[in-house]
Amino acid sequence: MKRIFPTLSLVIVAICAMAQVSGVDWSCKLIGDGTENPSVQITATVKPGYHLYSVDNPEGGSNPLRFYIDTKGCKKVGTVTANKKYTVEFDDVFEVNQHFYSAGQVVFTQKLKATAKEYTVDVEVKGQACDDKGCQQVGVVKKLTGKYPGASETEAKAEEEKVEALTEMTDSLQSSEAPLLPAANLSGVNPGSWWDNVEAELKVFEDAPEQQSRSLWYIFIAGFIGGLIALVTPCVWPMIPMTVSFFLKQNKDRKKSIGQASLYGGSIIVIYVLLGLLVTILFGASALNELATSAVFNIIFFLLLVVFAISFMGGFELTLPSSWTNKMDSKVDSTTGVLSIFFMAFTLVLVSFSCTGPIIGTLLVEAAATSNFVSPAVGMFGFALALALPFTLFAMFPTMLKAMPKSGGWMNTVKVVLGFLELALSLKFLSVADLAYDWRILDREVFVSLWIVIFALLGAYLVGWIRFPHDDKVEKTGVGRFMLACVSFAFAIYMIPGLWGAPLKSISAFAPPTSTQDFSLYEGDVHAQVDDYEEGMALAKQLGKPVLLDFSGYGCVNCRKMEAAVWTDPDVKAKIDNDYVLITLMVDEKKELPSPIKVTEKDGTERTLRTYGDKWSYLQRSKFGANAQPFHVLVDNDGKPLAPAFVYKEDVPGYKNFLELGKENYKKRQK
Repeated sequence: MKRIFPTLSLVIVAICAMAQVSGVDWSCKLIGDGTENPSVQITATVKPGYHLYSVDNPEGGSNPLRFYIDTKGCKKVGTVTANKKYTVEFDDVFEVNQHFYSAGQVVFTQKLKATAKEYTVDVEVKGQACDDKGCQQVGVVKKLTGKYPGASETEAKAEEEKVEALTEMTDSLQSSEAPLLPAANLSGVNPGSWWDNVEAELKVFEDAPEQQSRSLWYIFIAGFIGGLIALVTPCVWPMIPMTVSFFLKQNKDRKKSIGQASLYGGSIIVIYVLLGLLVTILFGASALNELATSAVFNIIFFLLLVVFAISFMGGFELTLPSSWTNKMDSKVDSTTGVLSIFFMAFTLVLVSFSCTGPIIGTLLVEAAATSNFVSPAVGMFGFALALALPFTLFAMFPTMLKAMPKSGGWMNTVKVVLGFLELALSLKFLSVADLAYDWRILDREVFVSLWIVIFALLGAYLVGWIRFPHDDKVEKTGVGRFMLACVSFAFAIYMIPGLWGAPLKSISAFAPPTSTQDFSLYEGDVHAQVDDYEEGMALAKQLGKPVLLDFSGYGCVNCRKMEAAVWTDPDVKAKIDNDYVLITLMVDEKKELPSPIKVTEKDGTERTLRTYGDKWSYLQRSKFGANAQPFHVLVDNDGKPLAPAFVYKEDVPGYKNFLELGKENYKKRQK
């Protein structure tokens, strides 16, 4: 155990470290508190080698700074100003003049005027900093409070009356046809009934907990399958005889040995479930979906999987410091009873995570995308259960080990095959970031081309045409390798029509949607007429049609599955195209709103919607009381539901009935 592969805990530490290492340090404070004219002072300390791009950096260059300063009890005076001039330099890559601040401090100031005795200022700064190695998103979020004892009661009262007048104005416009948000949440905007909460109406049709149960079962099964795959990896397989040997030495009593083996399996499950809960606690339930579609998060996982793939193919070997191993070994040797068994389980988790880390990382990202608080723990429970069962059984019945194949050259083959699979899977994470931020560097035809090449090369490796550093020369191709090679070659050939737009249903969960394909001969896809809620509702009213609301996401695997398995059915496509106005709302859309919108959640907390994804996610939560995707709901021209919501289910007949019911109810209401 002197050479130990990295663990998922090390991966998570690395992710956190990478996310926290920033080219710019920020500080934010209130200057002149207690006076009528305070100001917010935001200081950015740019580290050597980095460039921080200014507010007016030209379009086509790096992302400019954005200041979001929301006040209560005070007013903004003017705009944010900097204490020094930025540098202007032509960038050969972007072919524009970039405006940036170099190493050192730059102070940004926003002047204020206090209008109440107590005031608050919410500050959020977003920007981009780049060095020779790459770019990163930087910024700061801060809430500041201040007091101005000399504030005029008359002026404060005038401000209150102004807010009341705005509220009355929005209330008087309830019957208009161009709403944005509910009156209680956005002043000065015509809300109408399109944003009204309709959870009670939906409950007449459906039972909401069924959706959550389905999602949790999906995550559990995905975790269990991941655990079964992990069992045959080179890091886990050799640990089985080592584990059994440990328990045979621990106790000669058969009955007690079985009890200890069960405790050992339970310890493995507890460790993994705690890890899943830790992910939820660290990131929070409401942030899981946002995290799963974050560019930084997905790019880090993309790079990690590429690194693991190169390592598995023999490029290099990843090891942990020997002190970690020695410390764990000493704990196992020095403790007895339950504690010793727990440390043995932790040692297994530690040693095996080089191979299981990518599987677990993928599982956690998938769980995060469900927006369910307990999904990471449920997924880890499924994974741990599949991994712990064989260890427990072999520890109970050591004679079963005789039937197990010994570790050998076949393990290296498994390792390389996993490397190919991780390389293919890594593109999924890059695709999520690419779609969410509309970079258009990994459109569908590019993605499919790369997968064709990867699986064709995997087939070539399995038949012995390609060898890696740790491989022995293949004198004869075994039947198993030959059959797997045939499957890999066949899969690569199967994907070729996808270059011309074929749906490729078997990989629809991984590949980008067909809407990103530049050239397509396929005409069976369903595309949304509108991607904006208010615009779509206005169009439906004008056409006299009901609405199919599709709450989706770029990183939503199940959304792609339903689109490929259900919407491509000719009857379903015809019903959607002819009978409905389809509005697709991407809850992870990163495009910024023209101006931020302040809303109040059901629990009373206030938040600011800054992107269209924020807005559509809030619409789904506030109107329908749901937060998972895909979520399809049929509504009339007043935004009232016409049928039960349809969540993830590859059921074509059921979906036809869903559309038919909505159409019939719409006609009845029209009469």
